[in-house]
Amino acid sequence: MQADHFDQQKLLALAAEDVALAQLAHRRRTLPENAAVSAAEEAQREFAADVVRAETEVRDLDREQKRIEADVESVRARSARDQQRLDSGAATPKEMTSLQQEMASLARRQGDLEDQVLEIMERREAADATLATAQAGLAGARADQAAAEQARDAALAEIAEGEQEHGAKRAEVAGTVSSPLLAVYERVATQTGSTGAAALHARRCEGCRIELYGTELAAARNADPHTVLRCENCNRILVRTAESGL
Repeated sequence: MQADHFDQQKLLALAAEDVALAQLAHRRRTLPENAAVSAAEEAQREFAADVVRAETEVRDLDREQKRIEADVESVRARSARDQQRLDSGAATPKEMTSLQQEMASLARRQGDLEDQVLEIMERREAADATLATAQAGLAGARADQAAAEQARDAALAEIAEGEQEHGAKRAEVAGTVSSPLLAVYERVATQTGSTGAAALHARRCEGCRIELYGTELAAARNADPHTVLRCENCNRILVRTAESGL
């Protein structure tokens, strides 16, 4: 294939833009900011679960405390009725003995219940502290996520700007390359998954880093400047420059 030597030179600029675009695509796929967002999201899920557990414990303790306090009031009311019966003087001696025994039992029951209330209040205090810690952690995780998302969005915007810039430069260069040569470049770029041309530098293909020897080197040395050379190893178009070493 024949193509103007200066057209072939333009392929190096085209390849440079393709490399830049590939680097930007790789950066987009491997953004550390994405990992930071994922870590913040995971932390937020964990703290949210901690908050739910702590809130559930607090509600359970509140219900238990109210139930026991209701029992305390019931015991107090029963003891008050018994005392009122005793104070009325209407109770028989046998009934008075029974009432006194019941009031002693109620006093013990009330003491036990009040001890349980104190224990629950202590547990509630610990549960409140656990809840506060979880809520603070959740707020921190949300702030971390917001910051991570902001950093990610800024990085993506920078990448998008770079893609637009290099895409425009690539289109500009491609528009100056002859259609047959550009078609070969694009086909080879698809095959290699990167670029379709590379500089021949010091007798070495800069695409696959393999040095030319023997008949391949002799053919490159003797080729017309307008002949399109191809690397036998990677199939890229070899662009000759003053530094090709031929």
